[in-house]
Amino acid sequence: MSKSPTPPILSDFTRESFSSRGVTRDVYCLGHGPAVLVISEAPGITPLLAEFSRRVADRGLRAVMPHLFGRDGAPATVPEALRSLGEICVSREFTLFAKHQASPVTSWLRDLARAEHERHGGPGVGVIGMCVTGGFALAMMVDPVVVAPVLAQPSLPVGRKSKSELGVSGSDLIAIKERASHGVCLLGYRFTGDKKAPAERFARLQQELGDAFVGVEIDSSAGNPWGYPTNAHSVFTEALGEQEGSPTRQALEQVLTFFTERLKV
Repeated sequence: MSKSPTPPILSDFTRESFSSRGVTRDVYCLGHGPAVLVISEAPGITPLLAEFSRRVADRGLRAVMPHLFGRDGAPATVPEALRSLGEICVSREFTLFAKHQASPVTSWLRDLARAEHERHGGPGVGVIGMCVTGGFALAMMVDPVVVAPVLAQPSLPVGRKSKSELGVSGSDLIAIKERASHGVCLLGYRFTGDKKAPAERFARLQQELGDAFVGVEIDSSAGNPWGYPTNAHSVFTEALGEQEGSPTRQALEQVLTFFTERLKV
């Protein structure tokens, strides 16, 4: 079967394939330098996610977007979100509910991170996960190659009793805390009214990691000064906005600076 064409919105990215653990996926790459894995939220690799990756590449880094679900290049519409969530729900690679383990796909992502590090150098790689993949950056911290992890509105595991769950095993959490004690910092972002990424999860991260976790919560209460809707969710894509100096724009600059400093560009 012939390979489908690269979507026009992603034409400036190089489309590669990466195989590990019996699974081959497309990977979109842009830029040169140490790698930053940009792991998409639902519905997938959208135009705004590609724009975020371009900002990473503009800082002298290599932005790496692996295809995990959805239609590459499609906009973030309700039908596209439902399509991708259907894929996620039936996939055995995503752990949706609290099982005290990471989603299996994080092992494949760690292999990708190591391969990128071997090819492109630097002190390690950066990782940002968003929404359903938000917690993946935490799970990937067990690998020493990950030196700049970021959680954006981490939404898994789901369920009323899972608000403070982190989506990692007990042994992984021990390894993550050990790395944190040796200077690996974890950034996290959410809107205050976001029920998909509960405040209890950030509180648990603060409890477990202490000062090594920097949690940024952006006011989305009714009447907030920047006009964020009370159900605002996607900090770096759909809810980013254009207003310079806004909390989301400050968060974006903080993340880009974090990647640059940690990867020593």
